Amino acid sequence: MTWQENYQIWADRTDLPAYLAESLASLTDDKQKEDAFYTPLSFGTAGMRGILGAGINRMNIYTVRQATEGLARLMDGLDDAVKDRGVAISYDSRHFSQEFAYEAAAVLGAHGIKAYVFESLRPTPELSFTVRHLNAYAGIMITASHNPSAYNGYKIYGEDGGQMPPKESDIITDSIRQADMFAVAVADVEALQADGLLVVIGKEVDDAYLAEVKKISINQALIDTVGKDMKLVYSPLHGAGALITGQALKNAGFEQVVMVPEQAAPNGDFPTVKLPNPEDPEALSMGIALAKAEDADVVIAVDPDADRMGLAVRQPSGEYALLTGNQIGAVLVNYILTAKQDAGTLPANGAIVKSIVSSEFATTIAKDFGIETVNVLTGFKYIAEQIQHYEDTNEHTFLFGFEESYGYLVQSFARDKDSVQATVLMAEVAAYYKSLGKTVYDGVQELFEKYGYFVENTKSLTFAGVDGADKIAALMAKFRAKTPADFGGVSVVKVEDFATQIEIDVATHAESALTLPKANVIKYWLADGSWVAVRPSGTEPKIKFYVGTKGATAQAADEELAAIKATIDTLIAD
Repeated sequence: MTWQENYQIWADRTDLPAYLAESLASLTDDKQKEDAFYTPLSFGTAGMRGILGAGINRMNIYTVRQATEGLARLMDGLDDAVKDRGVAISYDSRHFSQEFAYEAAAVLGAHGIKAYVFESLRPTPELSFTVRHLNAYAGIMITASHNPSAYNGYKIYGEDGGQMPPKESDIITDSIRQADMFAVAVADVEALQADGLLVVIGKEVDDAYLAEVKKISINQALIDTVGKDMKLVYSPLHGAGALITGQALKNAGFEQVVMVPEQAAPNGDFPTVKLPNPEDPEALSMGIALAKAEDADVVIAVDPDADRMGLAVRQPSGEYALLTGNQIGAVLVNYILTAKQDAGTLPANGAIVKSIVSSEFATTIAKDFGIETVNVLTGFKYIAEQIQHYEDTNEHTFLFGFEESYGYLVQSFARDKDSVQATVLMAEVAAYYKSLGKTVYDGVQELFEKYGYFVENTKSLTFAGVDGADKIAALMAKFRAKTPADFGGVSVVKVEDFATQIEIDVATHAESALTLPKANVIKYWLADGSWVAVRPSGTEPKIKFYVGTKGATAQAADEELAAIKATIDTLIAD
């Protein structure tokens, strides 16, 4: 159907909620209408994410009903015991999140499927835990992660607590496309509660999750002697992290936690930040100002659904330095391995798991401890798959998982990135360095001096609208068609194309098979060990360019990074 036909279907309806009718009326020109109606909101293995409003390419109750109908039809095709196991549902502080959660429960209920809905907003990692804790078949998280306030989103989790695997996700996607969003049956919420098909959950699950988080501390004596007096500034950025993380830090023994008061209350407008994204330096500025006043050792901020964690650490000058996601991952890996080695609990078959676009910094550290690093495709579901594989085979003991995009998992009772776990462990890391008369900043510099100066950068280009996907596809095709001879003057020696699953030696043209699943990613390895990766985003209309360099000095690494980025800019422009 054309966008005009899709628009007219909506325009002819007389039963739209008032706010959606107003949203529809606000589309005053054809460009706006086309963007809202030219294509259904994309639903992939990471779910869907979009601007709130009227339209098939927008987040609203009808797209939520349609997505949930897809999940319900998948479950209808399984045995009755699956329906009894049900679906756990959580949501963050974004506009309409609670409404969407109950809309999802109402659709499931119409299929006779039980839903467990949290009494109020909860973090994504707790939802991941809850699926496993309740032995639910699936989970739904209403969140747009770190996107601006105009967005919301919908993610589906599988029974392992990780995001729904591709096979099941494809079945759901097919069912979504077959379902008329205006014809999806919804049951009465009160009737579902009376019939036991909608169960409101809260404190009991919180307590179970927090009991698991309590176990991640490695050196409790350190926390009891140093950590209890160490000041830490924390911000949930108006999201779901405050209640659970504050309690988790208290349970661990950290008594001097200062919450950024202006950012503590949930608020879908995110009034104090341009973006509720802990990767954005501005998002931590209010926390840093408070940290200076409080003389705090570290500043931690998390995104609205509390799965990503950002960090600022005090320098000798008294100013605060932001760490990148890769640096945070390296610091956490180093502490885990050091503390476990000192305690005699470091397993011989231990492994850390990271994405292929994350730094080799942590890999180098792990190798020094005799610990293997396993690389997976981008997306935490692939880390979750590795964890399950290790549990099934005992091939490795999972020690830590991370992605460069500020996502970390310390222990596997959750199967998605977990800022609650990461925050508690980072507080212990800060206490560790404080016990040595140092700061986390000092620790990072020591790691650089020991292992080399690793520097990374991610460049994103956004192509929204009708032609956006075509522009992204054209850029990917351009890089795939001709391998650049060099980046920044350093020769390309190897190309990994995960779409064809082939690795090519540039000098000999020899080909070998890649073992990871197919993905639209190209990675170039350079002669000095630096690398460049190109991939489309799985959740946003963006193409991303990742660069990793290593130098004997910080200046050398920075200079090579700048040269490589200049080459990328030239290649894009040609």
